[in-house]
Amino acid sequence: MSFEQGASSLVLFARDYVDRSLTGNSLLIFNTINTLLTVVPLALITYVVFKLTKATFGKAPLSNWVQIICFAALWAIAGWMLYKEFTAESSEITVSWFSILNSFFIISFANMVSKVWESKFNPPASVKYGLGLIVMAIGFGLLAFGAHGLHAGVKVSMVWLVLAYLFHTLGELCLSPVGLSYVSKLVPARMIAFMFGMWYLAIAIGNKLAAILGGQIENITKEYSLSTFFLIFTIVPVVAGVIVILLHPLVKKLMHGVR
Repeated sequence: MSFEQGASSLVLFARDYVDRSLTGNSLLIFNTINTLLTVVPLALITYVVFKLTKATFGKAPLSNWVQIICFAALWAIAGWMLYKEFTAESSEITVSWFSILNSFFIISFANMVSKVWESKFNPPASVKYGLGLIVMAIGFGLLAFGAHGLHAGVKVSMVWLVLAYLFHTLGELCLSPVGLSYVSKLVPARMIAFMFGMWYLAIAIGNKLAAILGGQIENITKEYSLSTFFLIFTIVPVVAGVIVILLHPLVKKLMHGVR
C-alpha cells in the first residue's frame, strides 16, 4: 500500500507541490542526466537486439526488418526529444518523468544489493522484510520533512521526491525478490502455484488500498497537513518492519532448517 503511492499520491504531490521549473545550469544538469537515462539503456537494448538480429536474420528476415524500423524510429524520437530539451531556454519537467526513477534505481542498485546478500552480511529473511519496510519508510519520512510547514502556493525542491523514490526502490529490492524466493523455498510443491497466486493477490489488495488512501491526500492535507499525510506512510511501515524483525525467532523455527 505504501510503495504503490508512487502511482497515486506521489503523482499528485509532483503535480501540485514540487517545483519542476528549470533554467540555466539546473536545466543543463537535468538535460545531461536525462540524456544518459535515455541513451544508455536504449543503446544497451539496441546492442542486444542487433546481436539477436544478426543471429536470426536468415531465419526471420521480415521480423528483423520490422525490428530494425521500430528501433530506428525509437532513436529518431529520442533524438528529437533531446534536441528540443537542449535548445529550450527553460523547461518544466513532466510529472510522468519521475515514474522512470524506480526502474532506473532498480537497474543501478540491484547488483549491489544482491552482492550484500551473497556476503557475510546476509541477514535472515525476516530481517530483510523488516529492513525493506523501514528503508521504504525513510523515503516517506524525507517527504514529510520536506513538506513540513508547506502552505498554499509554496513548492518544494524535486530533490525530496527523487530521494523518496530512491529509498522506496531500495526497500523494494530488500523485500520483493526475497519474498518470491522464499515462497518457492518454503511452500510444499503441490501448493506453489496457489501461494504465488496469494502473493500477487496480496499485492492487488495493497494496490487497491493505495488508491483509496492515496486519493485522500487533498482531504488529509486540508484537514491536517501534507506532512501528516506522509507521516502515516512513515510510521505504519516502520512499526510493521520492527514487528517482522522481532518475529524472526518464531519464523526461523517454523522454517525447519530451510535457508
